[in-house]
Amino acid sequence: MAANMNVSISGNLSARSPPTENINPDIAEERANANFDPIELTYTLDGGQERTERRQYLEDQALSDPAFKDPEDIAFMSEEQRHTNSIRKAIHMVRKMQELELTNHMDMHWFRVAVHKVEEVPLGLHATMFSHAIYSQMSEEQHEKWLEAAFSYTLIGTYAQTEIGHGTFLRGLETTATYDPTTQEFELHSPTLTSMKWWPGNLGKTATHAIVAAQLYTGGSKKGVHMFMVPLRSLETHLPHPGVELGDIGPKFGYGNIDNGFLRFNHFRIPRENMCMRYSKVLPDGRYVPPPHAKVSYGSMVPIRSGIVGNTGSFLSRGCTIATRYSVVRRQSELVPGTKEAKILDYQSQQLKIFPNIAAAYAFIYTGQEMMKTYFASLAEMNEGNFSSLPELHATSAGLKAFTSTVSASGLEELRMSCGGHGFSKASGFPELYGTAAPASTYEGENTVMFLQTARYLMKLARQTKSGDQPVGCAAYLRANLSPRCSVRQQSDFLNRDVLVDAYKHRAKSVVMLAARRINEAVKKGQSQPIAWNNCHLYLVKAAAAHCHLYTVESFFDGLNSAELSPPARDALSTLCYLYAIHGISQNKGDLLQDGYLTGVQIDLLERQLIDLLAVIRPIAVTLVDAFDVPDQMLSSVLGRYDGNVYENLYKWAKAAPLNRKEIPDAYKYIGPFLKENIAKSKL
Repeated sequence: MAANMNVSISGNLSARSPPTENINPDIAEERANANFDPIELTYTLDGGQERTERRQYLEDQALSDPAFKDPEDIAFMSEEQRHTNSIRKAIHMVRKMQELELTNHMDMHWFRVAVHKVEEVPLGLHATMFSHAIYSQMSEEQHEKWLEAAFSYTLIGTYAQTEIGHGTFLRGLETTATYDPTTQEFELHSPTLTSMKWWPGNLGKTATHAIVAAQLYTGGSKKGVHMFMVPLRSLETHLPHPGVELGDIGPKFGYGNIDNGFLRFNHFRIPRENMCMRYSKVLPDGRYVPPPHAKVSYGSMVPIRSGIVGNTGSFLSRGCTIATRYSVVRRQSELVPGTKEAKILDYQSQQLKIFPNIAAAYAFIYTGQEMMKTYFASLAEMNEGNFSSLPELHATSAGLKAFTSTVSASGLEELRMSCGGHGFSKASGFPELYGTAAPASTYEGENTVMFLQTARYLMKLARQTKSGDQPVGCAAYLRANLSPRCSVRQQSDFLNRDVLVDAYKHRAKSVVMLAARRINEAVKKGQSQPIAWNNCHLYLVKAAAAHCHLYTVESFFDGLNSAELSPPARDALSTLCYLYAIHGISQNKGDLLQDGYLTGVQIDLLERQLIDLLAVIRPIAVTLVDAFDVPDQMLSSVLGRYDGNVYENLYKWAKAAPLNRKEIPDAYKYIGPFLKENIAKSKL
């Protein structure tokens, strides 16, 4: 099968039909409410019908292959069983992708996700950061050796940057790479306990090679952090090379199938040619050639952070699917005394937990698409030697990664709680889903630090604006002559794109300029710039978040405007878009009240409109999450089953639990004597 994204696999792939028999009548009733086909929205979320068809085809290829089936529910496996099973599937996955001739990035991503469902993808760093670092940081000559090796899996790679004592602060990394011109080798060394690499996926027991971030020393001077290709294990025996110590870091909050590892070097030597030398290099005699741009090494981080944005929407969409479907099957209490127990989704409080998260999932998926478009456009410019877009791209990707992953993690927890006690069970799918999604708040840059990186860029633009320069790009609002007051007079005025976007622009500009003023005030009082910066984190983080919130709202509206939909489907997507924007203003109304942009009366009108939108979404909520098009096998949730048959399958799942495989548990060797002892005492 060709890897061309434009290949149409079949005519209408709403053809991958969900089950139609034995459907819970409560959930069937919900689907009958919608006057549009969810596949319309699926097409827009995927970026077009052909992409949906391609994704569904690849998912079906994975889900129908018996080699990808787990021997039992992963919740019932030990850590080692999960790791072994996960690697087994990953290796078969590589072979299957080669058989299908998958070379397109999205093809491979869809296939990997279908194979591993809710688990983190093993060998994922090989396919992403390791391979991308080779592509973006190595020279054309180096590509010939290492890209082919990565693509053919004649080695297994990971990306080793974070250390046990240093993470996001790259300049503080302690691992050293010292050049020896007499042998033309770099000597890798971990000089302190805190310098050992810690956390890279598949480093513990799987990877044979790593792209390692280390402080470069040559000619007796330090040149900063650079990347190096380092062999870790013998390709014959899989034993670590002499001078390399590595292993697994132990159980974690999530990622139960991944061998995250530690790595320590003891004067380990690699050839000079193993330095990533696309932009900077060390010549044979030890002379250093610097990169053309100080931040060019961030190129391997930007696409990963951009991809995280869309992934957060995917994670959140799964949580929304589970919570929404369960909320129309679960009935509790009499909404009206004397009537049948109500579906819990009929309660407005439940709608307030779930519907804004559905809207956010859609928003993040569209924002992820926009971010990747921007990245590829900038990459084309950088390949031509133009690095002018890199600062904005780096700042935007960092902030959006932080903004979306923060919202996604808190949203998944809210959705889990919306499912009551059953949401606490691993049968719900939430524990595994949250454990897979939540680490995005810390990997590839801890979120607060990422917000502060975005804020640093915004403060630079704020200073330029005051000096007469005109910011462009996604921060152009800083030069806009925005109205100081909102013009809304009636509730329906908030159903206007310009009104909502203007409010977000006003908030972003207001909090960005406030942060700049607070820093200037602190400096004028005698504080040094670093201390003033530290004492203004409250304002700076808020400024970055407001900037990213605006970007997300605009991306959602742009996605809506470009979508080809029937009128009913467009109305549904439009309602979600307005809900996302209005709910965001409601959540951050303090900023807009503080400077007088909105009045208390206008906030009341806004929140009344929010309530009205909940009522519009309520009848079509199940159809909106059906449009995420996550098959039951990938959702891995008893509560979120497409057929809504929750209780009988929850019982079946519990019966299969390991503790139920024997009537008398091993713990009875303690229970039995304890009971008999107490019974004997009671007879005395």
